[in-house]
Amino acid sequence: MPMKHLTTAVSLLFFALSGVLGIPEISCKNGKGQPVDWFTFYKLPKRYGKEDTETGLEYMYLDSTKTMWQKGWHLIDSNRSALGITLEQLYEAYTSKSNATAYLLYNDGVPKSVTYSKKYGHTKGVLVWNRLQGFWLIHSVPWFPPVPEDGYSYPSSGRRNAQNGICITFKYDQFEEIDSQLLVSQPNIYSCFIPTTFHWELIYMPKLCAKSSSSSIPRRRLTILQSVHGHDFLHFAKSGSYSDDIFTAWMAQQLKTHLLVQTWQRKRQELPSNCSLPYHVYNVKIIQTASKYYFSSHLDHSKWCVSTKDSKNHWTCIGDLNRSPTQASRSGGFICTRNPYLYQSFHKLVFGYEFCN
Repeated sequence: MPMKHLTTAVSLLFFALSGVLGIPEISCKNGKGQPVDWFTFYKLPKRYGKEDTETGLEYMYLDSTKTMWQKGWHLIDSNRSALGITLEQLYEAYTSKSNATAYLLYNDGVPKSVTYSKKYGHTKGVLVWNRLQGFWLIHSVPWFPPVPEDGYSYPSSGRRNAQNGICITFKYDQFEEIDSQLLVSQPNIYSCFIPTTFHWELIYMPKLCAKSSSSSIPRRRLTILQSVHGHDFLHFAKSGSYSDDIFTAWMAQQLKTHLLVQTWQRKRQELPSNCSLPYHVYNVKIIQTASKYYFSSHLDHSKWCVSTKDSKNHWTCIGDLNRSPTQASRSGGFICTRNPYLYQSFHKLVFGYEFCN
């Protein structure tokens, strides 16, 4: 039997036995512990005024069942937050050491480290999966999450600036595509467990996990991923050899839309808005929340973009990279969707942006 047919047969057998054997359906979860197709979070920056009571741990939340931002039910450092409940599946996998579940954690800012690794991609995320399904959490929080043996916590360094991320639930067959995307983005993996039963289909993640040399890395790769409920996401991954601004040179032109881009705009390290190509890229400068709280992009470590309202295609993308000269030579990526509620919610956050010179 050819290898592809054999792996398909194994997957079908796994699906057939999953209900009988009680194999868990690993997924993104909301603040009530219920599985969701996807969710996104936006942690707000800490305010320092005399009358401000915020802790820097409040966050906004939106998932596949909602139409607008909602306030997180618990602070983001709580294991009862959407992030905490979702990542509980990671800790269960670590404790059980079951060969039925795999996980992979990556971050250019490794927990308990005082430096950043520039050898690998400017990427941050978590994957937990079995042969039924799993989730991919893409986020912008340095030094997060802790290694599984330490349990859930949120870094104190993450309080000052805004942070964001997206969690998407995928069937197992989508992890083969994610595997190829990670080869391109070259994440700095600091904790992983991938039993050999997954090595037939997943070629690159075990090698990345082992820090072993790999085959040639594509300059960039674009793929369509389908969530567990059948919603399409477009994922852009670029390597360090693709030394150009991912937003201007690739994403805006591929998506055929002008983009409003929010990334961490550090002084003297930002790229200006760019209108040199058919589809333009504008830097977001001021963000506003539904409660009329305004803050500067200098206090926003999140990475996302949305189409301008006058564009025919309304996209929302969440990912890893900043618009800066140094980031152009780093690997990373963005995942994009045309979900209208996600688009409306993110577009309303844009209060001011930089026009082209």
